[in-house]
Amino acid sequence: MDTRATTILLAEDNPGDIRLTLEALKDIQLDDTLHVVRDGVEALAFLRQEVQYVTAPIPNLILLDLNMPKIDGYEVLTKIKSDQKLKRIPVVILTTSQAEQDIVRSYDLHANCYVIKPVDLDRFIEVIKAITEFWLAVVELPKT
Repeated sequence: MDTRATTILLAEDNPGDIRLTLEALKDIQLDDTLHVVRDGVEALAFLRQEVQYVTAPIPNLILLDLNMPKIDGYEVLTKIKSDQKLKRIPVVILTTSQAEQDIVRSYDLHANCYVIKPVDLDRFIEVIKAITEFWLAVVELPKT
């Protein structure tokens, strides 16, 4: 996988899920491309290159949890998809919710896909690897 210009933003407040995601990306040599924010306010500041994130890179992929503090994933998703600079970045909802209304709402807000976090550790790592392989190596994304 070509990782020269790869940046992944993980918006996640669960330390265990952050650690597992980092472990999965380390296995495929993408761990140095991961930036982590722990709430919706931080996610938007990172994406808009505000405050402490003025030099932050624009990510190629966003892994977004729905249940975050301060601003939830739905509001973050809404703001991403309504922003001219950000709307083309693929947003993968990565959450524990299996509720049909959450799935429908996420797609209605233009999420690129919805993935339920597996509870099995090995399966979680496999899913992260599959997501990144698909979005960063299989599909063609716009350069801007």
